[in-house]
Amino acid sequence: MSNIDIIIPAYEEYENLQLLLPRIITVLDTAGLDYRVMLMDRVTSTDKTPELQLLHPKVCVFNRYPTDSYGDAVRHGIRQSEAEYMLFMDADGSHDPEFILRLLEQKKNGEIIIASRYVEGGGSHNGPVLKFMSMLVNLSYRVILQIPAKDVSNSFKLYKSDILKPLLLKCNNFDIIEEILYKTLKVNKKIRIVEIPYFFKERIHGNTKRDLISFSFSFLYTLIRLRLS
Repeated sequence: MSNIDIIIPAYEEYENLQLLLPRIITVLDTAGLDYRVMLMDRVTSTDKTPELQLLHPKVCVFNRYPTDSYGDAVRHGIRQSEAEYMLFMDADGSHDPEFILRLLEQKKNGEIIIASRYVEGGGSHNGPVLKFMSMLVNLSYRVILQIPAKDVSNSFKLYKSDILKPLLLKCNNFDIIEEILYKTLKVNKKIRIVEIPYFFKERIHGNTKRDLISFSFSFLYTLIRLRLS
């Protein structure tokens, strides 16, 4: 059983992962951590992501199950993890592997540690439209669902595994990230959330897989559904 599983949903991100994985391995090996890197690939991927598990014995590639959705990448990652902590990060290079240790430094202070864009010192390279939409989404979730965090929607978070395992998560898109926070707090209001400032990097290669219109509607739908629940 490893101390931490790094769970990375990936879809046609081979070029980025080639650069990202050696950095993750170097950081965690240098720190002497017991870890595993779990790449949650789509069954329909056509790139060479499966070959990346040959890079290092602690890198494993899983097919998303039972569907190819982002939600099933997260759910299947949680099911397959056997570590004390789970850390989710993106495959596009916007999340800095060296920052993992900063998140781990805070694990005694909370059960959920967030690399936050919206506390002092945080930010991102996004343009004004994306920044406005992101801030609106986060404000809406924070106020309407009473989530005590400023950066609700980004995936770069460290979790104590035992708070994730019991959750019944239903979202299939990126809104599963907010669903995790909401349902975690609904189960136990004493869960401690810690945010530390982080400035999101630009994607290294390729284009984002998020369609802005469907992305917005899924967040709105999930907000309403969770509020009514």
